[in-house]
Amino acid sequence: MKCRSCRQPAVIEVRRHNAGFCAGCFLRHCREQVARAIHDHAMVERGDRVLVPVSGGKDSLGLWDLLLDLGYEADGLYLGLGIGEYSDESRAFATGFAEGRGLSLRVLDLPAEHGFGIPDGAAAARRVPCSACGLSKRHLFNEAALEGGYDVVATGHNLDDEAAVLFGNVLHWSTEYLGRQLPVLPAARGFVRKVKPLIRLGEREMAAYCVLRGIDYIVEECPMAEGNRHLGYKAALDAIEERSPGSKASFYLGFLERASHRFVPDATVEQERLGPCISCGAPTTGEVCAFCRLVEKAHAAPAPRSEAVSVGRPRRRARGDA
Repeated sequence: MKCRSCRQPAVIEVRRHNAGFCAGCFLRHCREQVARAIHDHAMVERGDRVLVPVSGGKDSLGLWDLLLDLGYEADGLYLGLGIGEYSDESRAFATGFAEGRGLSLRVLDLPAEHGFGIPDGAAAARRVPCSACGLSKRHLFNEAALEGGYDVVATGHNLDDEAAVLFGNVLHWSTEYLGRQLPVLPAARGFVRKVKPLIRLGEREMAAYCVLRGIDYIVEECPMAEGNRHLGYKAALDAIEERSPGSKASFYLGFLERASHRFVPDATVEQERLGPCISCGAPTTGEVCAFCRLVEKAHAAPAPRSEAVSVGRPRRRARGDA
């Protein structure tokens, strides 16, 4: 197969574009896709200070690298979640990336600073781990951005992630979530702007990008994600994509273009009910925000169990399985 752009031998095929790319043209393709997403949705302006939460995985580290390559001022934020060896390893990849490039990375640790890890917090609050993890990340990323004076938080949600979430929200007609599933959530009282610059790139493209850029990343899935329904949605969409390349992009990008505005009023109703949390001051629809309630329940639990929780790691995949 030849590169679509320069006709040199291709190193990767992107079926939804019906094209192959050599290494140099593929890296340019990734930069162009991120630049297009930023431009089309007015995600980031020149001069904005960007905070990139990094997990040590391909998407967040690749996003950080892409933003810097495009000339944006971007710092990193790593949040340790207290998930045994997995958290230790993911932190090593995040810090290794930052130190190797002389970048600024702030490291937070949920157990050290709030007294619980995700396994314990989820059990105490009777939440599935991904729910406890998600609300903790949203709260602490926003808090760190406000404290650090950042204009925007840029997360590594890629096309596969967004298509799977959209699939689940449509299956259940979760109109409030559909109204918020946008590539940009504007700044509001108590919230910094949140953006998703990778919406035009899939997981396989991000894995290939990191391999070609020499970015070392953790390849294991989070051990707490087993049973997460969104993994099932991803698998269903993968099967459709295999038979009809481009289906994920058509589904998600078509939603943004043709239908997302129809659900915005449902999300706006909830935004109008926001007030400050009496504990931390973060915006919430109740007296106490979800994160502070999680902290309270975790501290009220009879005994910490993080060290007893099994976080066995899946078989390690080759990093080049892009």
